[in-house]
Amino acid sequence: MKLLHFADAHIDMANYGRHDPETGLPLRVLDFLKSLDTIVNTAIHEKVDMVIFAGDAYKDRSPAPTFQREWGRRIIRLSQARIPTLLLVGNHDLSPAIGRAHAIQEFDTLQVPYVRVLQTPEILKPKDLWDLPVQVIALPWISRSGLIASQDMSAADPSEIYSNIESRISELMEGWLEEADPGLPLILTAHASVQGAKFGSERMVMLGSDLVLPGSLVKNPRFDYVALGHIHKPQDLNEGQHPPVIYPGSIERVDFGEAADDRYFVIADVQRGRTQVEWKKLEGVRRFIDRRIVLTSSEGVTENLKSALPMPKEIEGAILRLTVDYPREFDPLIDEAALRKYTETAFEFHLARRPQMEARIRLPADQTVSSLSPLELLDQYWRAAKVEEADALQKLAQEILADDNEGPGASL
Repeated sequence: MKLLHFADAHIDMANYGRHDPETGLPLRVLDFLKSLDTIVNTAIHEKVDMVIFAGDAYKDRSPAPTFQREWGRRIIRLSQARIPTLLLVGNHDLSPAIGRAHAIQEFDTLQVPYVRVLQTPEILKPKDLWDLPVQVIALPWISRSGLIASQDMSAADPSEIYSNIESRISELMEGWLEEADPGLPLILTAHASVQGAKFGSERMVMLGSDLVLPGSLVKNPRFDYVALGHIHKPQDLNEGQHPPVIYPGSIERVDFGEAADDRYFVIADVQRGRTQVEWKKLEGVRRFIDRRIVLTSSEGVTENLKSALPMPKEIEGAILRLTVDYPREFDPLIDEAALRKYTETAFEFHLARRPQMEARIRLPADQTVSSLSPLELLDQYWRAAKVEEADALQKLAQEILADDNEGPGASL
């Protein structure tokens, strides 16, 4: 069977900046939707037998109705083309509160034809998959808080919790493998981290701690394809071996940590015991350009900064960042207006100023860094950096840490 696999759409991750006058949507959101359209068009044009989306449709579990509409339009096109589509629930789709709807709940509630939402660990047989000759094991995002509640465990020791979860998953997997028809292809789809995977910048957008699945679990040769989501860096964790264990990556660059990585989705010819994989590169993905310079002289500061940037024709339409390290006294010499004029052909220009600290933090003889709490260390930083409104910032930090330790997010 021909399978199309993609993940981590995050279509509203960049819902800011300039808007398109025709649609009213942020231009960066249109970048994500363009990639999503390419994926849907390819599925329809190539008449794939199944689409698996391996989780994270939006940036969080409460998308704006406008973005739900745009995501829904694309999924309905697959439904109208009668292409069976599986939507796996990811961590950004899921609410930590038990009983609350997740971000793609409506496709299950409305029972959209040829669309199935995978929101609980389960094995699907042909009768569950529109009589396709295939089997699918689904592992949606596993919420630590939900498992703590269901297994009546204490949240005091995360390592013990994850050990228990891993054992439970292994038991489920062994049972499903015994139950599966050995004559039919078997696909595993999971929204999770896998041991040995290379992370991109998505650690900055993850919610809560990760349960890391052991590599041996997903590389079981009884599987014929493993469709993963959650990590934005494209990779095959079992390259050259059976089964392919694939993170296709996000469909658009999320931030500068992904500047060097191309974006992909995957089409796989899945057969029992043998699978061929084709990586499909998404063309026209907006470029990210990241440059850095260290200023050591006060002479010709603006020209030195311009020289660190590409020529204007090379940055047209790109998202550009220039990080500048410099002695604090050079601050008045940086002509930001001139730099913005030079980079006006860029889609966005970010100037990241990093003035060097003149003073080092000196602790009393009876204190060490390890003996101080995070709040005490932060207070030392405010003083050394001579930050204005340090008291207000310290109070805000105290509130954030208190919420993190006591609120629902503490149990993610």
